[in-house]
Amino acid sequence: MINTELDETITDMLMHSNASELSDSEKIKKIEHHFAQIMHTLGLNLYDDSLCGTPGRVAKMFVKEMFSGLNPDNKPEISLFKNKYGYKRMLIEKDITLYSNCEHHFVPIIGKVHVAYIPDKQVIGLSKINRLVQYYAKRPQVQERLTIQISEALKEALQHNDVAVVVEADHLCIASRGIKDTNSITHTAQYSGQFENETIRQEFLSHIYNKR
Repeated sequence: MINTELDETITDMLMHSNASELSDSEKIKKIEHHFAQIMHTLGLNLYDDSLCGTPGRVAKMFVKEMFSGLNPDNKPEISLFKNKYGYKRMLIEKDITLYSNCEHHFVPIIGKVHVAYIPDKQVIGLSKINRLVQYYAKRPQVQERLTIQISEALKEALQHNDVAVVVEADHLCIASRGIKDTNSITHTAQYSGQFENETIRQEFLSHIYNKR
């Protein structure tokens, strides 16, 4: 059963009730003000020619880039094409660049996403898979949620469950602070439909871990 409301439910858990009332320009203005206060509290000289524009740059980066996935208007439209070749084997896009931010410390999560699906009557434009990954990555995230969101969005677009998603990432909240472990990698996976079959799942995994 495809849960088309899962993304909205999970996202709403992070958002306060007035989240949609401000425009992007209003958000940028408020974040600029508050980030200037943070810098001032840290003892930084906001009149320095290198720092004076930083609050505005950070605000624009937060709203337009790093956390643009919080705005549902930015969700990419998925282009579907008729599967006129009758291709029925798995289609894999691996090593999709992942750049997100940990919601606990707002530091980067950097890694790769591997996606596969088995076409039915339609196929997805390849670039749209990348855009879908980036949309969900551009939020404060935990890797488990991100993996599920990508999977559910693909199932919703395809209208079937034959989807697999694997995410491998370095978490800078582990590497740059706290335990400061620079070697560990976090791995998450979501298998649905035919990918719950061990043979099909292993075929997918053998492809994504093949060095080319």
